[in-house]
Amino acid sequence: MPDFTRLVPLAAALATMLAAPPARADELADLINAYRAAPGSCAGRPAAPAGALAVEPALARIRIGPGTFLESALQRAGYEAAHAEAITVTGPTDARAAMAAIGPNYCRILLAPEFAAIGTAHTGNEWQVVLARPIVIAPLPDWPHAGQDILALVNAARARPRTCGTKAFGPAGALTWNPLLGQAALAHSTDMAQKHYFNHKQPDGSQPADRATAAGYRWARVGENIASGQRSVEEAVASWLDSPGHCANIMNPTFTEMGAAYAIDPQNRNRTPYWTQVFGKPR
Repeated sequence: MPDFTRLVPLAAALATMLAAPPARADELADLINAYRAAPGSCAGRPAAPAGALAVEPALARIRIGPGTFLESALQRAGYEAAHAEAITVTGPTDARAAMAAIGPNYCRILLAPEFAAIGTAHTGNEWQVVLARPIVIAPLPDWPHAGQDILALVNAARARPRTCGTKAFGPAGALTWNPLLGQAALAHSTDMAQKHYFNHKQPDGSQPADRATAAGYRWARVGENIASGQRSVEEAVASWLDSPGHCANIMNPTFTEMGAAYAIDPQNRNRTPYWTQVFGKPR
């Protein structure tokens, strides 16, 4: 689970201020990276160097004020972080003085090897540093391959007895891939991704059976599972198996065929996947 920490601001001691020319926008980040490259010591002990932090504009745009939650500020900035911390100091008039104030008090955070990105900002004599480890999203396979991977995981689940909520299911026969159901699944995932909703019923009123029919599938029975936000096939199937209703669809022995797909709206800042799984029994 992502975790976020905000550190309480400390007033900088004026005695530590060093004369320097006006700060560039990234000068404090440069000074922190120089410290990470050759820290010498931290809290009175020898310190190992750490890798350079990438300067991230989104982190520099964040403003942490009284009562501000760092997690919320990161979300507003459109930055997905697995872990982040913010440091603020008030008093220094330039970047070197800010570094002199921050370094001794927060050296462990500045040298933490887990961080990969940094953003700095200042208004007057108030300075802010945000360090973060971004969430790394592994690329998904194209939707036909993802659909086949879903089929394999679903058939593995159906091969064993399972309890979905309070309902017990025995092993069920393996499903076969149906390309028409795959197209129906893709159509619904694409519609949800582009129109930013999450529902079995589309805005035009169509339901899963309508979409299967529109894809050319002649059905005796149709079922559908949907999911949103899961970053892998494994996560999507696991979320369905953890939900009694979705799990019951997966284990339903009357279904014999399946299609599945995902879609991502390229304009979506978070690149949220929308997943659809369509079950069928043909006429």
